[in-house]
Amino acid sequence: MPEFIPPALDWVREQVNLYEGSGGTEGTTLLDTGLPCIIVTHVGNKTGAIRKIPLMRIKVGNGYVLIGSMGGQPKNPVWVYNLRANPDVEIRDKTEVFKMRVREITDDQERERLWDASAEAYPPYNEYQAKTSRKIPVFIAEPT
Repeated sequence: MPEFIPPALDWVREQVNLYEGSGGTEGTTLLDTGLPCIIVTHVGNKTGAIRKIPLMRIKVGNGYVLIGSMGGQPKNPVWVYNLRANPDVEIRDKTEVFKMRVREITDDQERERLWDASAEAYPPYNEYQAKTSRKIPVFIAEPT
């Protein structure tokens, strides 16, 4: 069993601990936004360790859209590289846990549709894209 490496950022670690520790009954909204979030459990591409990250809950059909925005920073969040290398994930949505597989969206029409759904759920995504020169990665997590 690979080791679990807790998130380095305090607020992220606290969010994951509260969400996971309560079995998905607490910590289900992101920071002070009041907006629903999920926990994505994945494998580190360099460490091979288990990693967990809270992301906005953007449900489309039977999948979840994962946006690598990092608040519009110039670099992708590390989890983007982890998902590219290891697409099998677990998604915790409150008390339910699903085994899923992610794929990065490269088709422009599909990306636009999923981006629009994401920006509707969380409008700051459009601001984040406007403030960075990188094309923010968009993934869909789908049941295996």
